[in-house]
Amino acid sequence: MKSIIASGLLLGMAHGAAIAGPYVNVENNAGFYGSDFGGTVTDYHLGFEGEAGSVGYYIQGGASTFAPDGGSAETLLLASSVLLFKPLKSFRSMVS
Repeated sequence: MKSIIASGLLLGMAHGAAIAGPYVNVENNAGFYGSDFGGTVTDYHLGFEGEAGSVGYYIQGGASTFAPDGGSAETLLLASSVLLFKPLKSFRSMVS
């Protein structure tokens, strides 16, 4: 798996991709139902962000700990990826 990721990064850099670099994202979210506390989710993610031509991207993964109020906590491994397409600098329209 690591060799596939490394190959993809090297291939992307060979085409002039600018890699913004790695990042760490630690985030905690709490949930309420009215005034009742529902629990928390804490994310511990590592990721890479960059751009290749007119397409920006990021991929991140790590652990998320789900802790419901009054329940036992559970930790799961999660991953996500996103492609962002930059808007066109100019736009032409023809009406006949």
